[in-house]
Amino acid sequence: MLLQSQNRARGFRQEHDSLGEKDIPIDAYWGIHTSRALDNFQLSEMRLSQFPALLRAYGSIKLAAARANERLGVLTAEKAEAIESACRDLESGSLDAQFPIDVFQGGAGTSTNMNVNEVIANRALEHLNRSKGDYEALHPNDDVNLSQSTNDTYPTAVRIATLHLHKEYRKALCALATALDERGVAFSDIIKLGRTQLQDAVPMTLGQEFKAFASAIRRDVRNGDLIVGNLHEINLGGTAIGTGINAPDGYAAAVISELSKLTGLPLKLADDLVSASWDVSALVLCSGWLKQSALTLSKLANDLRLLSSGPRGGIGEIIVPSVQAGSSIMPGKVNPVIAEAINQIAFQVVGNDVAIGMAAEAGQLQLNAMEPLIAFNLLSSLQLLINGVDTLTTRCISGISANPNVCRQYLDRSVCLATALVPLLGYEIAARMANDALQSGKTIRNTVIEHGLMGALEADNALDAGRMLGEMKTSATIRA
Repeated sequence: MLLQSQNRARGFRQEHDSLGEKDIPIDAYWGIHTSRALDNFQLSEMRLSQFPALLRAYGSIKLAAARANERLGVLTAEKAEAIESACRDLESGSLDAQFPIDVFQGGAGTSTNMNVNEVIANRALEHLNRSKGDYEALHPNDDVNLSQSTNDTYPTAVRIATLHLHKEYRKALCALATALDERGVAFSDIIKLGRTQLQDAVPMTLGQEFKAFASAIRRDVRNGDLIVGNLHEINLGGTAIGTGINAPDGYAAAVISELSKLTGLPLKLADDLVSASWDVSALVLCSGWLKQSALTLSKLANDLRLLSSGPRGGIGEIIVPSVQAGSSIMPGKVNPVIAEAINQIAFQVVGNDVAIGMAAEAGQLQLNAMEPLIAFNLLSSLQLLINGVDTLTTRCISGISANPNVCRQYLDRSVCLATALVPLLGYEIAARMANDALQSGKTIRNTVIEHGLMGALEADNALDAGRMLGEMKTSATIRA
């Protein structure tokens, strides 16, 4: 008793586990297991508190477990109510600072689960008018973690956090597609030169180019909707390795029912809980989709940088918003910094996907101990992409303007219109006219007239880019 008083006077309380005793800061909601994780894993300086989606998911899981345990008669109503109040505090974000452990950790997420158990337990004790650390009244393991294991709560939390972040990312992608469509409408009458392999190809409109970007983004949205559906299948209730040890009969069904209500997600119990305890394939698939989505965004960013290059020594067909000075030495230089940032985010997401694949392969027997790495990379990719797409939409796409005169100049100087001569003159003659025009520096129109192949009016009609695009739209309508 005297030692406890002395500890409290020094600002500590003493807790114990199977390894011994430790002093814990008296104001901390976390306990001895978290303290040992702090000792063992000072690795990345990336803290659990930096992943609020995961913490909110865990709060919902612990709340659902408390309700299920009370319903099944293994947890008293008083304890369940206190745990529920603490879980609500966790979900509100008011306890985020109480999760100081490194996201890189051994133990398949045990440190994370125990950090959550201890914070909820100590906050619940306060709701019971008890002191932090009074675990005889309410215990992190025996009460908060009742009928659970790290091995079913951690994978479930990662899936729920991913599903919630997917909603945010989906919203960001849809807003980006809308902004691209709006630019497409604004640029619908600007005829320009289409390019393949960075070489002149055939005419198109700038509007078609931007609408194609929007279509690609929406295709990624549809793919994502299909992929994340796999995350609704969870192993909660399987406890340690999927056999349901230490969980009462009916617990799995009860806890998943409660969790579905709390999260608004159509969660369901995995068909084979033993397999689901180590299977991370749904997370791997989700990461693969994020990689694909990131590559689409990177391609878009590349094109924006090319189309806006110059402004006088490059392509310069579009003008991206000037958001900051581009050089500390070259006055007036403005760089496409938003697009460049998107490229970098995409590269990081691709790297994260590689790490996730390696972690998935490293699972052994009844558990994948590398899941914390999967969680870190997957949630990091999602948050990076959410932030990046929001920035791209608001600070770049919405403010892009066209340079129609430049678009027209490139088209008029190009020999791409020779393609329109193929149905009239044949491929070989059209190719010869294109080569002659390139060597002489003349337009394809003047070249065919000088060779006596067409009169002026006939050439103007055959080589009218607007007419060519009109025919393309008509044929596309007929096919549809």
